[in-house]
Amino acid sequence: MSRVARSRRSAKVTTRTGDAGYTGLLGPERVPKHHPRVEAFGEVDEATSALGLARASVSEPGLKQAILEAQRGLYVLMGELAAPPEVAAGLSRRISEADVRRLEEIEEQLLGQVEIAPEFVIPGNTFASATLDLARAVVRRAERRIARLAHDQLVGNAEILRYANRLSDLLFVMARYVERREGRDSQDRQDDKG
Repeated sequence: MSRVARSRRSAKVTTRTGDAGYTGLLGPERVPKHHPRVEAFGEVDEATSALGLARASVSEPGLKQAILEAQRGLYVLMGELAAPPEVAAGLSRRISEADVRRLEEIEEQLLGQVEIAPEFVIPGNTFASATLDLARAVVRRAERRIARLAHDQLVGNAEILRYANRLSDLLFVMARYVERREGRDSQDRQDDKG
């Protein structure tokens, strides 16, 4: 190990505070690890990792940047989910209408370059598009968890649910865009004859 590496302080990974099946929220509250709020931000964490796989698999710099922006947005979103409403209100950064609009703008730019067929798409035409479709499915699962929190009035910011919804739409469009760029679009469609 280099002298520089040894001089840096490393974050403590193992804390043992969750060994009894409880975890902390932002603020003093501790809840069971199966609490709906923990399930929701756990799903978002998984979505962030799936987006990392997608970002590593795409070659176009503009897509890489857009995916990275989405990952950063999901970190903000996770912070809000990990905070009870009274704590979330005081966070310095929250998901906003502008964040949702940004996803919509990227989607519109891509839709100007790719046509979306009206049939269901079977993922896997290319490796990169498959990773985007996987990330989309994980974001959709996270969205369902967030919807539960919203419907139970455990999340006060309506933009969180909108952000997850728009992100999954954007990932679908990105996957079709990648297929088109790689010359592999319209190969595996499921229509009513299939």
